Amino acid sequence: MKGFVTIVLVAATICTYAQKGLWRGSLLRTDGKEIVFVFEWKQQAGKNTWIIYNATERLLVDKIEIKKDSVLVEMPLFESAFRLHYKNGQLTGNWIKGTSTQELVMPFKAIQQSTRFTTTQPATANSTGTWAATFTRSNGTTRQAIASFQQKGNKATGTFLTPSGDYRYLEGVVSGDSLLLSCFDGSHAYLFTATIKGAEIVNGWYYSSASFKEPWVAKKNAAATLPTDAVAMFVKEGATDKLNFSFPDVSGQTVSINDERFKNKVVVIQIMGSWCPNCMDETAFLSNYYNTQKNKEVEILALAYEYSTNTERSSNSIKKFQQRFNVQYPMLITGVTVNDSLRTEKTLPQLTPIKVFPTTIFIGKDGRVKKIDTGFYGPGTGIYYEEYKKNFYATITALQKE
Repeated sequence: MKGFVTIVLVAATICTYAQKGLWRGSLLRTDGKEIVFVFEWKQQAGKNTWIIYNATERLLVDKIEIKKDSVLVEMPLFESAFRLHYKNGQLTGNWIKGTSTQELVMPFKAIQQSTRFTTTQPATANSTGTWAATFTRSNGTTRQAIASFQQKGNKATGTFLTPSGDYRYLEGVVSGDSLLLSCFDGSHAYLFTATIKGAEIVNGWYYSSASFKEPWVAKKNAAATLPTDAVAMFVKEGATDKLNFSFPDVSGQTVSINDERFKNKVVVIQIMGSWCPNCMDETAFLSNYYNTQKNKEVEILALAYEYSTNTERSSNSIKKFQQRFNVQYPMLITGVTVNDSLRTEKTLPQLTPIKVFPTTIFIGKDGRVKKIDTGFYGPGTGIYYEEYKKNFYATITALQKE
């Protein structure tokens, strides 16, 4: 009977957690800034789940363990989890994320609230449009970006595109002339603040994770473009344009680009890492493309560069990608870390250095490198994502005709 009472009490606690649905989570930075996001806590098929909201993205979190007043939330991707305590209608604790060095730990709190940011006045400025943005690094050098925003009333959404990728789904508000945007996906934890002055955005600050920040400004420019030379990747001059590699997959089975299954086919090689949110978006796209082919006329291979050389750690992280996106093509562990300065020489010595993740290599039916694309932009970028897909399909079609 005592055991039965305990079970009933735990079940009652779970229902108390989930009864009101929407929660506002806050990651607490060392400078006092809070990176906020909204999630819905509900029960589905008898399980506690979180659904994290970032603009139109709905990120399902379905590994939640509750013991009395303790709550352990494991994010579906990345080495990312919350260790929390529930008391008086509030969750408190830490967000913990694995990195290439020591774990990142940020204090976290959440209350039952549906609003991401509280607006104090109607919007008197409009963020909608394309903006040429400039971020200033701590050493005084600058980096260029494109800001693409949409606004309806006080609500604002959008993203930033850089030569190395995009900042995925940002959501927030314009209150008066003040812009506030944030996102959290288990890896990215971002906050952007700024003031909109007509066709200019000034006094901008970009906050990332526990302590990183950069100032930014922008000017409205519908024709804004990005420099790409710095992230371009090529076959080395004088080197063969045929790749030659063999790496184990997550089950330990060795897979080679020279295997029979890849011969006389177009092959797409995905340079990625399980720590990379943009790689998450590309994996979702590539997996859907691969699984919906009527015949496997195009093969795909993923080469993973992870945080460590520990095979078990890498395999566990990559398996999360496989399971979440139903990946049926091989995902290989290179055994070389993303921070290794010789990562390209050790794995793809025929090519110039890998600059960005993800990078996509297209191999023709003759086994030769035909194109290397470093310009992936995900679904959070809207029209830029549609253009990426259009170019991807065009490249595949052209290579199939060769």
